[in-house]
Amino acid sequence: MRATSKQLLDTIHTVETPEGVDLFAELSGPIPRALAYVTDLSIRTAVLIIAGILASIIGKTGIGFWLILSFLMEWWYPVFFEMLRQGQTPGKKIFKLVVVNEDLTPVTWSSSIIRNLLRAVDFLPSLYVFGILSLTLTQRFQRLGDLAAGTLVIQAASHTRNTPLPDADTMPPAIAFTADEQDAIIEFTQRHKSLSPARQQELGNILAPITHKEGDEGVRYLRSLGNWFLGAR
Repeated sequence: MRATSKQLLDTIHTVETPEGVDLFAELSGPIPRALAYVTDLSIRTAVLIIAGILASIIGKTGIGFWLILSFLMEWWYPVFFEMLRQGQTPGKKIFKLVVVNEDLTPVTWSSSIIRNLLRAVDFLPSLYVFGILSLTLTQRFQRLGDLAAGTLVIQAASHTRNTPLPDADTMPPAIAFTADEQDAIIEFTQRHKSLSPARQQELGNILAPITHKEGDEGVRYLRSLGNWFLGAR
């Protein structure tokens, strides 16, 4: 499958299958990923604190088991959940995030292990500085571990494509649009509930060389075209 990214539609990642079918996913940005990580870190910390209290009662043997548990919680906790819980750790599940391969297939053992082992590099020089820089500078919000493993973090519900159409007139196009331009307009229309008015205007202005309309007028015009392309008559 061939992976592409629609630049006009910032967080949408598109994969074209060999059969010519487009698969869509909405990429997760740094903030939801950070919140999911903090949630998982809190869970792991709570487990280790409880285990530490029990280990101190048992003695040296208990401390040995606690050290083994610490290793497993640090390095295998995310791998275990990503592989056995459809790409979701508890934190990712709460924030509706999923780890997948770049072609949107389920994450594999090797990819999961690579992306999680390289968290040590993402942490450098401290407090995940490299990881945060990578997330903010890469087009698909990938930290270094994701780049090495060929993985993405997407919104779990992003593949739902039956979003209600916006309340707008239906207008047939006055000019011929290319297939890519039609896809961009359709995607814009389907995302009308998830985009802020300011972001819609920004995207509408990007398409102004095609539509010759800007601002609120451009947004309304794009919605009208999108409704037409989606079959509303």
